[in-house]
Amino acid sequence: MAKVTLLSLLIPILYILDTARSAATARSTAASSNFIKASCRTTTYPVLCVESLSAYAPSIQQNPRQLTEAALSVSVARAQATRTFVYKLTKFKGVKPREREAINDCLEEIDDTVDRLSKSFKELKSAKGKDFQWHMSNVETWVSAALTDENTCVDGFAGKALDGKLKASIKARIVNVAQVTSNALSLINKFASKH
Repeated sequence: MAKVTLLSLLIPILYILDTARSAATARSTAASSNFIKASCRTTTYPVLCVESLSAYAPSIQQNPRQLTEAALSVSVARAQATRTFVYKLTKFKGVKPREREAINDCLEEIDDTVDRLSKSFKELKSAKGKDFQWHMSNVETWVSAALTDENTCVDGFAGKALDGKLKASIKARIVNVAQVTSNALSLINKFASKH
């Protein structure tokens, strides 16, 4: 009988604790989401910024460094996926010589993008202490250069001769990478200026 009484007392207490923990988690997630939305307002593509970073809300919380690292991580991941896509296009048969040249040039540019963004992510992780601004300057320079690479890739498909599905599919992916990279650069600049 004592076991039943103890158990009947313990269940409501566990329920109350679980409810309190759930409410605290919901408040934390809401605060993180609001922090992301507020931070993304200063970017060039705020809707995309919120969409791409919302999944990281639990790890970002309200931490500007975590926000900046997440934004750069998204940019790296999308650049890597785009590089894989463009690489596969180099293996297609029946592509016109001018298209093949543009694809190969684009692959070189997106390779550079991935390299620069990956280096930037590592540099951002080590940006601390008295050398913080030096590290952040490197990050800003490399992310800007990556953005230039992305635009150069799209420029390689200029002209009506290259219009078609191939150009449209590459351009859509590169533009997306450029947009998340632009957003990451905005957040990086903001983070660097606060220190």
